Amino acid sequence: MTHAAQSPRPGGPQAHPEHPEHLGHIIFITAAAAMGGFLFGYDSSVINGAVEAIRGRFDIGSGALAQVIAAALIGCAIGAATAGRIADRIGRIHCMRISSVLFTISAVGSALPFALWDLAMWRVIGGFAIGMASVIGPAYIAEVSPPAYRGRLTSFQQAAIVLGIAISQLVNYGILNIADGDQRGKIGGLEAWQWMLGVMVVPAILYGLLSFAIPESPRFLISVGRNDAARGVLAEVEDKNADLDARVREIELNLRKEHKPTFKDLLGRVGFLPVVWIGIGLSALQQLVGINVIFYYSASLWQSVGIDPTSSFFYSFTTSIINIIGTVIAMVFVDRIGRRPLLLIGSAGMTVSLALAAWAFSYKSGSGSHISIPNTQGTVALVAAHSFVLFFALSWGVVVWVLLGEMFPGRIRAAALGVAASAQWIANWVVTVTFPTLSDWDLSGAYVIYSAFALLSIFFILKWVPETKGKALEEMG
Repeated sequence: MTHAAQSPRPGGPQAHPEHPEHLGHIIFITAAAAMGGFLFGYDSSVINGAVEAIRGRFDIGSGALAQVIAAALIGCAIGAATAGRIADRIGRIHCMRISSVLFTISAVGSALPFALWDLAMWRVIGGFAIGMASVIGPAYIAEVSPPAYRGRLTSFQQAAIVLGIAISQLVNYGILNIADGDQRGKIGGLEAWQWMLGVMVVPAILYGLLSFAIPESPRFLISVGRNDAARGVLAEVEDKNADLDARVREIELNLRKEHKPTFKDLLGRVGFLPVVWIGIGLSALQQLVGINVIFYYSASLWQSVGIDPTSSFFYSFTTSIINIIGTVIAMVFVDRIGRRPLLLIGSAGMTVSLALAAWAFSYKSGSGSHISIPNTQGTVALVAAHSFVLFFALSWGVVVWVLLGEMFPGRIRAAALGVAASAQWIANWVVTVTFPTLSDWDLSGAYVIYSAFALLSIFFILKWVPETKGKALEEMG
């Protein structure tokens, strides 16, 4: 396969890989596709600002509250499991548009619920859109990216996710201030938390509009016999010296060797094929370390250890900034030092950070609204939470999405990615729905469990995870 971006020229500074001629256009295409990731992050985190208001509005306990918050994850699992087959049937771009419409409907419905079950239903619909976006985004970006830059471009998905998290918390903070610090304060006839959930209409519509400005995946176009259209897309993203006819033939040959993936194709001697189990393991461990506890419950978490509501929103926002910084670090290094080294660094850092948080939270005293934690331990908890987010963001947050877009053989890529992403949402649901009960039981014990999974991830990487740095998608097999 000919890629000028991979072919160093002898001598002088040009011995380094050149940028593709259309890199700016490729970045635009990638950023537009990654808007699904932005909505993913925004929808995942926006509920953080509404948790206590929903509890008060509907007068529910921790168990029912957890079910409503986690309801979106049920939709996520279904959306992720079905997105691959839908994308193979109607194309990646049409999937993005369906996702955009569902995001919009969910935002409006969630902002105007008349009952608890009603709110849960709209969150399930939004979750289905998130699940689709979580599969289509990295798959599409991987299919339009030159191999030498694919890691960094695929990591746009995670960059968009963390940006969505940060923006949602900033918007929540702004709305809360307008409502004089009261999540149930009235603004224009609606409570503050309703505005928090409804504002997502804006990025949802933008996502749909951007889908009209980017091309369909060349692999999908070739799969439906539209070779001329695929050649045109490749001309937009490949270097000017690339042999486009050879690229079309290569993709076409690869597609002829495969058939439309089905669930049966993923099966092996022990349930799934080994590579599918690895993808499932990566997805599950990414969630079982407890990262979404920070983004779903952080405001409530800090309030539970005696920090006032305004400060708790501030600390929630600072973790999002740390998340962005870590993601940028990962984007810089994912194609330089590889996927496995970043994962190992992150796992080690997360293990230590979570263990420190568990120690600090063991000093929590009091109950109900009269909870406190000593100053020293409180400081350690804050630092540990931020360092945990940093180590997660510079490793598992980005690299798992990169690997899931790369590691599967072409004949099963879409279906396997869907199963792996679905496993991620199921693990996310387990963590989300159990945390309120775990924290009521023993907050420190919850973090001991998350720390154990972070430690387990080190051994999982060393034993099972392959390095995909610099390989073309057609080489995965």
